[in-house]
Amino acid sequence: MLVYGKNVARDLLNSGATINKIILVDGFNDESIISLIENNKIPCEIKTKKQIDDLADGLHQGIILSIPDYQYHNIKEISDEEEVVLILDHIEDPHNFGAIIRTCEAAGISTIIIPQDRQVPVNSTVMKTSAGTLNNVKIVMVSNIVNAIEELKKNGFWVVGTTLEDSQDYREIDYSSKIALVMGNEGKGISNLVVKKCDFLAKIPMYGKTNSLNVSVATGIMIYEVIRNRK
Repeated sequence: MLVYGKNVARDLLNSGATINKIILVDGFNDESIISLIENNKIPCEIKTKKQIDDLADGLHQGIILSIPDYQYHNIKEISDEEEVVLILDHIEDPHNFGAIIRTCEAAGISTIIIPQDRQVPVNSTVMKTSAGTLNNVKIVMVSNIVNAIEELKKNGFWVVGTTLEDSQDYREIDYSSKIALVMGNEGKGISNLVVKKCDFLAKIPMYGKTNSLNVSVATGIMIYEVIRNRK
C-alpha cells in the first residue's frame, strides 16, 4: 500500500513500522524526516514532482511510503479493560473514516469495529486523513456487525445507536456502563437489524434548517459526550 504525507511519514518512521521503501520528490528538504529515513536505513528513490503526482491520489507533500497492507485485528483482541468501543455501520467515505480514527485517538478510544463488506477499507486516503494516528487505534474487521454486537453484550457492553427516529436526546443517556457506540452510513444511517440490537437510540438535536450532520462530526460529538459522562 502506498501512503503519503509528512505527518504519516513521521509517525511510521518513529514507530518502527515496516516500510518497504520511500519515494521522495527531487529537492525534498525536510531535514527531520531525512534524518529519520537515514537512521532507519530505509531505501529511497528520487522522482520528479510529476512522477510522484501520478503515484499519489491526493496531497503528498513530496513523500510517498510503500508499506505492507494494513493488518486488521480480531474482536477477540478487545481487552476486558476497554470500556468504550466504536462500531461503524458501513462508512463509505475514506475522509470520514480517517477523521473518525483521528477523533478516537484524541479521545483515548483504542478500538473501532467495521464490517467486512460495503465499508471503505484502511487505504492511503484513510491513512492520510487520520494524520498518523492509526498506529494507536485497532481496527477490528468483522463479517457481521449484529454478531459482533451480541459478543460485546456478553462482555457487559451497552449498545448506543444514533438515529433520528424513535430516539432520545444524546445528552439524556447514561453512559456510565461499558459502551459500544454505533454510527451509521453517510446516507442510510444504521441498518434496521442493528437498530433492533441497540439498548439506547440517540439523536443530536438540529436547530437550523439541515436535518443531519456529517458522520465524522456527529461521531466526534457523541464520543466526547460519552467520555465527558465517564469522568
